[in-house]
Amino acid sequence: MDISPRTSNDISFDDFRAQILKDYKTAFLSRTCSLIGRKEVLTGKAKFGIFGDGKELPQLAMARSFRNGDFRSGYYRDQTFMMALGLLTPKAMFHALYATTDMEKEPMSAGRQMIGHYLTYSLNEDGSWKDLTKQKNTAPDISCTAGQMPRLLGLAQASKVYRELKNIDSAKFSVNGNEVAWGTIGNASTSEGMFFETINAAGVLQVPMVISIWDDDYGISVPQEYHTTKEDISKALEGFQRDEAQPGFEILKVKGWDYTGLMHAYENASDIARDEHVPVLIHVTELTQPQGHSTSGSHERYKSEERLKWETENDCNKRFKEWIIESGISDEEELNAIELEIKKTVRAAKKEAWAEYLEAHLEQKRILVQLLNKAASTSQNKAFITKLTNDLQAIEEPIKRDLAATARKALRYLLGHDSVEKKNLLDWTNGFLEKEQPNYSDHLYSENANKATNIAAIPPEYSAKVKVVDGRMILKDNFDALFHKYPEILVFGEDSGAIGDVNQGLEGLQEKHGKLRVADTGIRETTIIGQGLGMALRGLRPIAEIQYLDYIFYAMPTLTDDVATIRYRTVGKQKAPLIVRTRGHRLEGIWHSGSPMGGLIHVLRGMYILSPRDMTRAAGFYNTLMKSDEPALVIESLNGYRLKERMPNNLGEFCTPIGVVETIKTGADITLVSYGSTLRIVMEAAKELQEVGIDAEVIDAQSLLPFDIEHDVVKSVQKTNRLLVIDEDVPGGCSAYLLNEIIEKQGAYRYLDSAPQTLTAKAHRPAYGSDGDYFSKPNTEDVFEKVYAILNESDPEEYPNLR
Repeated sequence: MDISPRTSNDISFDDFRAQILKDYKTAFLSRTCSLIGRKEVLTGKAKFGIFGDGKELPQLAMARSFRNGDFRSGYYRDQTFMMALGLLTPKAMFHALYATTDMEKEPMSAGRQMIGHYLTYSLNEDGSWKDLTKQKNTAPDISCTAGQMPRLLGLAQASKVYRELKNIDSAKFSVNGNEVAWGTIGNASTSEGMFFETINAAGVLQVPMVISIWDDDYGISVPQEYHTTKEDISKALEGFQRDEAQPGFEILKVKGWDYTGLMHAYENASDIARDEHVPVLIHVTELTQPQGHSTSGSHERYKSEERLKWETENDCNKRFKEWIIESGISDEEELNAIELEIKKTVRAAKKEAWAEYLEAHLEQKRILVQLLNKAASTSQNKAFITKLTNDLQAIEEPIKRDLAATARKALRYLLGHDSVEKKNLLDWTNGFLEKEQPNYSDHLYSENANKATNIAAIPPEYSAKVKVVDGRMILKDNFDALFHKYPEILVFGEDSGAIGDVNQGLEGLQEKHGKLRVADTGIRETTIIGQGLGMALRGLRPIAEIQYLDYIFYAMPTLTDDVATIRYRTVGKQKAPLIVRTRGHRLEGIWHSGSPMGGLIHVLRGMYILSPRDMTRAAGFYNTLMKSDEPALVIESLNGYRLKERMPNNLGEFCTPIGVVETIKTGADITLVSYGSTLRIVMEAAKELQEVGIDAEVIDAQSLLPFDIEHDVVKSVQKTNRLLVIDEDVPGGCSAYLLNEIIEKQGAYRYLDSAPQTLTAKAHRPAYGSDGDYFSKPNTEDVFEKVYAILNESDPEEYPNLR
């Protein structure tokens, strides 16, 4: 092993020695936290533990080459890296283990994520950007296997954009594109498609990323032979290795216990990625996992005695210590003294964190017990309340659930009572729930002044001699205006560049604004979204295009696990204002007529879901979103691009409000709610209904998440006393969601004279052709007959049976 004290610059042996000892202290500190953390879980103080033991040395090397402005996109094994950068303390780690809901004490997620999930703060209190170039950054981790990979691509691509586009204000985000995006992943997770898609895209795009693969030969209980071709991921990826003729990856391989080898490898990788904008893969082998995968099981169950012995002998911390002693850098006595002091430090941190975690609970327990005793003394159900009180007192280390559940159960025994004691208990219970619920629920969407639902509507303006054009022309010219107005906008996707998307909504814009701002991509939906997410995390305003709505499911894990939860799981400390542009609704056949809105609404809470009925409203949504900083999915009507619309003259300025419905026809007999392409069918049916004396009011939902924040639909139902929701999702899908919003949330049930109903597509996917569309999704006759049947039930004499 090479022990020369080489880094970027030669340093003295004394400085080298100090550096080595500092690294050893960090490695041993991290390992001690892992060992004690596991014990905390097994004693019942925490629900689950997963730690970074066995991966300490390569993370020290990565931290050494990590610079201000760089971004990490990793997973739950990287605690040593965070500690080496001074971004994680032992006490904060234990607060994460206990799920403390205080961002000051548990700065990674205030208890919203399991231990091992890290982030840094990108935003000021008002939601504005910090200067990311003056700090070391990490995107918020997710547990989902390989889920950290897609966003890594975008984090790296942002450096390329900032280096090549000179008209962007990059002051807070980049210094000439010199930042590297660092990814980490376990060897078994490289089996996932997200990993391979990211590798391929990064090789094509040539972006500055360094991917570290921590290879300990297992994926939970499954050995390497079941995961990877040739049982070696760097061998399997040899075809990606760059050469003089073709670009690609630089692939490095290093042993996880080789301290100086690791340092040189990471310094080399950093220089290649940073200077040349070439992606680098570092395969770190011969690592161990001393405590197994997590606290959910023991690795002794699936590893042989021979393997366990090998892991003990080749533990990276053990070999690091041996090397330090053999090299004369330190001796065993000094290192043992260091270890003893660190153990004391970690135990003290654990004890202090647990005391801080319990402090507020114990105080609330004391108050609640007093209230319960007083309430019991005035109640005929004293025995029952006293039992609840005694049970609570017996819990020496209560959690919030114990307090809330006891108080709420006690109130059941005070039904019919009217006393000061009951009121005091009720006030405490309501106050406690009101105070604590936001700790688990807030920041799903922006809570800043510029949140999207605060952006006021600005109507389209038209000249006296208005031009009537294909709807796609409004989109195209509006995007053109946005590109001039916002230099940080980029649009990319399959067919988005040269031909201007499949429906020519971007026609000519690549030639006008360049291949970097209007770009084609490969057929790879997951990393298209990943590109957008990563760039959004670094201050750009990406619009990621998914060619058809049906294809969004290829990217769904990244959307639901990552994009939609960024603001929530960082408690408002990071934002990713990604706009996802796609097209859906009625066209032809199973794969190009998507309306799976109910599914999207359920899994994408945290994003806005917008379904404009025409291209003017769609353009208005893009304008609104650019004034805010939140992620959204905009679903344009697939069969509306060549329908004629009037061309506004305030392109880039008019705004379609988010969360607001639009009444497009007034009426007195029934309220019809729909959205997207189906509205044209509903409007046609409404005209035909007038011929038989039925006056329908038609409302465009247009914004599905959120829906009707001003509660205009219930005002319509109050007038018409009847409600039908029509959409082309399957039964129980979006129409059921809308019905729940209107009936339950808005309270429209109070004004109904007939049962509220839905009209949806059939339960199957749409068949091909015009007849397939007619018999699969609601048609004009379906709407007419459904409305007529509702009126027939109410007044059969006026509206006799139709069929």
